[in-house]
Amino acid sequence: MFEAAEIKRLIEQGMPCEFVEIQGDDGVHFTGIVVSAEFEGKLKVRQHQAVYATLGKLMGNEIHALQLQTFTPAKWAEVRTDLGF
Repeated sequence: MFEAAEIKRLIEQGMPCEFVEIQGDDGVHFTGIVVSAEFEGKLKVRQHQAVYATLGKLMGNEIHALQLQTFTPAKWAEVRTDLGF
């Protein structure tokens, strides 16, 4: 079983982030929000791939699923209150 806090740590270690929130209590299925300036000008699929790259071989193995919402800092400023942050 894998911990959400460890996924958060790995993402923050692997790329510059303004905000990371990871949740999941069964140890294999997780959801998350990642906010990074690195996402500027990238399609959502490329944003998600950048996050998955920080987790390497854990994806599909220890981490069975990670459902992501990714935002640039500007977009995050617009939507964060709607998402409860």
